[in-house]
Amino acid sequence: MATKKIQVTLKKSVIGYNERQRKTLVGLGLRRLNRPKVLTDTPAVRGMIAKVSHLVSVQDVK
Repeated sequence: MATKKIQVTLKKSVIGYNERQRKTLVGLGLRRLNRPKVLTDTPAVRGMIAKVSHLVSVQDVK
């Protein structure tokens, strides 16, 4: 069975946000604005995205 993938893009700067949110974005592999990262859709990744949902956009990858 193929694993489901999602594309996560950093849409807002991390300036002014706390260190925990910055580290969450680094954990997701997001370092620069508008640079997408394709990740495996797991509960852990979804939880990290939920914590920084105001900074990122998420799309399903076919």
